[in-house]
Amino acid sequence: MPIYNKRFTLSAVSAAVMAASVNLQAQEATDYGDATLEVITVTGIRQSLTNAMDIKRDSAGVVDAISAEDIGKFPDTNLAESLQRITGVSIDRSNNEGNKVTVRGFGPNYNLVTLNGRQMPNSTALQSEGITRSFKFAEISAESVSGVEVYKTGKADVYSGGIGSTINIKTARPFDYDGFVASASVKGVMDTSVEKGDSVTPEIASMVSATFFEEKLGVLLAVSHAERNSRSEAVGTQAWVPNYGTADTSAIDRSKNPEGTYWAPWTFDVDVADHDRVRQNGQLVVQFAPIDSVTATLDYTASRYDEQVSMNRTSVWFDSSTGVTDSNGTVINPSVQNDELNFWAWNYDFVTENDSVGLNVKWDATDSLSFALDVHDSTSESQPGGVPAETIANTKNPGKLVNIEADFSNSSGLPGISFDDSALAGGAFAPDNIVSDLFQERGYEIENNIQQFNLSGTWENLDDGALKSVKFGVASTDYQVDVYESQSFAFVDLGDLQALGIKFEDLSDFGDQMGNNSGLFPLLGDYEASDFIDAVKASQQYYEATPTFDKVSEETLAAYVAMDFETEFNGYPVRLNTGLRFEDTEVVGTSIQNGILGLSYWHDEELREVNDDMPSADTLEGDYTRFLPNLDASIDLTDDIVARASYSRTLSRADISAMFPSTSLDVSRPGGPFNASQGNPGLLPITSDNFDLSAEYYYDEGSYVSLGFFKKYVENFIGATTEDRVIYDVDGNPITDPSANPRPGCPDSSGVNPACLGTASDPVITWSVATPGNMENAEVYGWEFAVQHMFGDSGFGTIFNATIVDGDVGYDVYDNENTFALTGMSDSANLIGFYEKDAFQARLAYNWRDDFLLDTRQSQIGGQPVFNEAYGQWDLNASYNVTDDITVFFEGLNIGEETIRRHGRFANQLVSAQQYGARYNIGVRAKF
Repeated sequence: MPIYNKRFTLSAVSAAVMAASVNLQAQEATDYGDATLEVITVTGIRQSLTNAMDIKRDSAGVVDAISAEDIGKFPDTNLAESLQRITGVSIDRSNNEGNKVTVRGFGPNYNLVTLNGRQMPNSTALQSEGITRSFKFAEISAESVSGVEVYKTGKADVYSGGIGSTINIKTARPFDYDGFVASASVKGVMDTSVEKGDSVTPEIASMVSATFFEEKLGVLLAVSHAERNSRSEAVGTQAWVPNYGTADTSAIDRSKNPEGTYWAPWTFDVDVADHDRVRQNGQLVVQFAPIDSVTATLDYTASRYDEQVSMNRTSVWFDSSTGVTDSNGTVINPSVQNDELNFWAWNYDFVTENDSVGLNVKWDATDSLSFALDVHDSTSESQPGGVPAETIANTKNPGKLVNIEADFSNSSGLPGISFDDSALAGGAFAPDNIVSDLFQERGYEIENNIQQFNLSGTWENLDDGALKSVKFGVASTDYQVDVYESQSFAFVDLGDLQALGIKFEDLSDFGDQMGNNSGLFPLLGDYEASDFIDAVKASQQYYEATPTFDKVSEETLAAYVAMDFETEFNGYPVRLNTGLRFEDTEVVGTSIQNGILGLSYWHDEELREVNDDMPSADTLEGDYTRFLPNLDASIDLTDDIVARASYSRTLSRADISAMFPSTSLDVSRPGGPFNASQGNPGLLPITSDNFDLSAEYYYDEGSYVSLGFFKKYVENFIGATTEDRVIYDVDGNPITDPSANPRPGCPDSSGVNPACLGTASDPVITWSVATPGNMENAEVYGWEFAVQHMFGDSGFGTIFNATIVDGDVGYDVYDNENTFALTGMSDSANLIGFYEKDAFQARLAYNWRDDFLLDTRQSQIGGQPVFNEAYGQWDLNASYNVTDDITVFFEGLNIGEETIRRHGRFANQLVSAQQYGARYNIGVRAKF
């Protein structure tokens, strides 16, 4: 008679340890004498959730996981959007796609992301983002991922770098499968926001895996290609600047704002941006097992990310504005007389190339002793070839004949704008009333390389005894970052602009689309920044600033030991994991730049830095050692109830851009401000002592409820220290201000007038120099609650989880001297309902995140805070198995077309309200 067997390819424990959570895979029919083993394949939402639950239950410490629902089928099309379903995990979005993650209130920079246990490099192109270690999930396709694990407690045998969490992305290996398997999917992405380009774009993914020579050789190839067009629309301002312009402050509540500080908008902007994104991923894995005791895995992983953005903006600068404040100090009706409208054009060009080559060799030396060698060389490069990430052009009205007033009194809707352009014959939008103003080119070219070596061993006790296993090893990480920073800025006069083809786009429905009827600019100036730059070059007014080269070398040597125990306490089974990791880190920061000769009075709004042609290097060093212990304990109170307690010490390292030793003159304008910055390679890591208590009740197959409490004592948070000081030129003379007492003929943008260069007789400039430093200690604590319930055999199920997080790391909105606050800290919750029966699957998910501090670097004119307002989004997906091997599916993202809002210190200080629209995918998936 036939024997029916239903089993995991790998157990849940193996999946957690060996990164092979690939659900139940079909097994080839095997003869057992006269009996034949028939295969029952179990996949889908329920099995994926059950696998993830088993990983959570069987792991030491606090671990959450996501497993693929089938070969080539991850729960969401974007990894970050899947991760946000995990308790305590929330995401940041870029162009309405999940891009970076926050765990337990700690933002992207405080979480370490690994690929198959290896630390991955990243790079960026935007100066406004800085150079961080945060991983960009939008660059990785989800189709080749078999699972993701989120370690919320530290482990001695895991690379350090995340005080929020360590997130391990697991990809498939050919030995995970028996024989030949393959999958492929094709989908059309329909973005409802598209106005330019194709509204339906393709996403294609495939994977092929095969084993040969009686399972001694395996080869796996996975590739994907994804295109997406979209449009984003935004209303906001570039910054809210303290004591900017003049204001009536009589309404300020002095009990909250005793100094009467007021904040005025720097600009008022309406933006429309068209995005064209292409993402390509590939992975080739070869596994070889010449003998039963040795397995070698050689893998190559690559991704290519290319996003082109064309953006236009109609805006106004509130230079010398007047207005009246509300009780908080917000100027709610700023106005300027005799000014102009500005018509900006942006071309963004984001290119990132990621490559990783790795080798892993495992050797079972005896039945109880095994060794593993893992090495990899991984590189992330942004803007290869030095193409500027941002090209910016501005045109404006001539003569400053427009009167402008804005209304920021609404704390929930959009602000309004009104202007009187009657003094301009034909009005502000007449082509004859538009002249050239300036251009900018800026951005980073970055090469980030990580080389890691990890030699580990595992001893397993095959006899009775409490000590079950010992893991030990040594590791090294060589982290190298090379940065080429370019920035050009110049005011230009191009004369007749008709050749640029400037036209205007109607914005009459713009506010209505965001749920508000406030008056906005009626028209948007529409032209390409690249055409403007071509005209600048043709007129021989193009200016290219002297680039800066920065380099950070960070080398870490580590040694670790970890032990697992199993015993009993008063008859209750107890599991213990304890370990210690030792790390020694050396940092060298080097900056190469041309010497500063002084400032030239170039324009009535610009003092230009003048450099010599003699590059010189500044080098600073730092070092530190750390011991990182951990102890995890779990006790089975019953067969279904597990209680846990954990302690670990973890660390996060400083952002790369915080460690450049060069002094950069960031802002220098006639009359001020004069802002500069300098990095600090001697920054110590941020360390955290973490305590976790939790209880979990696994009351039915695939169903559980859990409650956890965590507390983190964090030391050495990095904040901005500011020092007023004089900066010296290459000859040792203080830099002076040539605009204070301008000489005849100045300002002069021709570049040939030496009289406009600062001299010893001009006033010496006192610069406000920002330098990062280790400053703060803080406590962060919170509660996590999760319930996952399967309604018997009905096919229905639900998930609800919530995280409440708090701490003494908030931002005082009335304090202009804030030096530190924790970005990303917020409560979050998920509600998911799903149905899976026979050939049909469906899932509806709502993800909510409370308001949080996004950034403290809003403006070069003094760092100002940006808060992201509470945001909730509905996503839907459904699929139908036409046959056992062919599935059609539908996905809907942001189906409620929510608006993302960000504000400054107070709700009516709108920074941006962004509208993206819904996105729908429809496709077919096949497996063989």
